[in-house]
Amino acid sequence: MKHLSAQEIRQKIRDGEWTKPTAGLAQNNAQANLVILPKELAYDFLLFCQRNPKPCPLLEVTDVGSPIPYLTAPDADLRTDLPKYRIYEYGELIAEVTDITQYWRDDLVSFLIGCSFTFEQALLTNNLPVRHIQEGKNVPMYKTNISCQNAGVFHGNLVVSMRPFQPRDAIRAAQITSRFPSVHGAPVHMGNPKLIGIDNLDEVDFGEAVTLKENEIPVFWACGVTPQAVAMQSKPPFMITHAPGHMFITDQKDESYSIL
Repeated sequence: MKHLSAQEIRQKIRDGEWTKPTAGLAQNNAQANLVILPKELAYDFLLFCQRNPKPCPLLEVTDVGSPIPYLTAPDADLRTDLPKYRIYEYGELIAEVTDITQYWRDDLVSFLIGCSFTFEQALLTNNLPVRHIQEGKNVPMYKTNISCQNAGVFHGNLVVSMRPFQPRDAIRAAQITSRFPSVHGAPVHMGNPKLIGIDNLDEVDFGEAVTLKENEIPVFWACGVTPQAVAMQSKPPFMITHAPGHMFITDQKDESYSIL
């Protein structure tokens, strides 16, 4: 799978041949988080993204009723081309599915949000190993005590993803990822997780825990799963998202989102 093109991987996902997390797939192609909402809530969520660009950097917003992301992958279908989706009603997770065709409605608007998987290739290119890829796991994600800026009906706290590094490598990782503001950019925190409300790194809210080796520090980036935590608090009547770690793979190259 690693050596297939983005289009080929999306086809395998559409055919049900890949239902696992997408970290490490289609290297050099940008990946995206997905949020789908009824039109009546779309403006509030657009405003939420504008006010919270670290966790919710927008890559594309689709036309009402269209599942086609014309800017980032015009031959794709957002109803079928992610490995796994989550369906929420009034903040409750009611289903996790591999195809949302049966849930699709003509009033839905899709938001593609930058994903930190995009900058991981830059880390690997600079000889900075990414632990969850090494261990074949989904990236660990945690709810924090950091409040997002409210917008309309949407409110809640930031979710972060974590990657461990030796201290000097953590600084280098911050420098590298700062070049990618469209996919979360530089870390929001390094070191003691309790300072941002995380009591135990082994107890993840999303994804899977990874090994923290001796003399390593945890490094935390804003995460596109934040809208799912926000949905649980804001309780919109209907919302579809990607399942954490199961991203949409675009046709856009990672470097197209780099500022240097």
